[in-house]
Amino acid sequence: MPCCSSDTCSSGVAATGRYRSVLWVVLGINAAMFLIEIVAGLAVGSAALQADALDFLADAANYGISLFVLGLGLRWRAGAALIKGASMGFFGLWVAGSALWHALHGTVPGWGTMGVVGSLALVANLACLALLYAWRDGDANMRSVWICSRNDSIANAAVLAATLGVFGTGTGWPDIAVATVMAALAIQGAVVIVRQALGEFRRDRRPDPVPVLR
Repeated sequence: MPCCSSDTCSSGVAATGRYRSVLWVVLGINAAMFLIEIVAGLAVGSAALQADALDFLADAANYGISLFVLGLGLRWRAGAALIKGASMGFFGLWVAGSALWHALHGTVPGWGTMGVVGSLALVANLACLALLYAWRDGDANMRSVWICSRNDSIANAAVLAATLGVFGTGTGWPDIAVATVMAALAIQGAVVIVRQALGEFRRDRRPDPVPVLR
């Protein structure tokens, strides 16, 4: 039987319900932006847009995982965070490889499409960030969701900077530089998430203290 007052329990259930609703909203936003950015990125040959599109797809999958484990025990939530951390690390390595490929082939993306789609993506991620702000200091699972959205907003601002760089220089190097930064952000975020999730696994395995009888 849970050791809490009815008010506390009701408050916790209400908070979980609000978080679940927020996750569904941000999942929908990320899925839609993946479709928009992957089409645009492939059409204009932008490594940054393609990387950001795959980031949206990874985030949508991560939000789905978060919805699945919401309300489950700490071990389940920490396990979900581990999966998300690993996927972020894989994404970072993939983006780094993609940036190298475009650098070797001298790709020059279309800056006009980059600017329009990058602006739309920034607005979408800022909306997600505002929705998730209240849960930024939660467990590893909640924190991983917050870190994903935070990194996405930073990456979108960088995509817009790359757009100006491509326009000004007539080369694809600004696009490649932004893709490299996005890779570094993904890897750094993965390290933070995995470290906290492993810590929660260790805490969950600790035996309950034996009461001292007097």
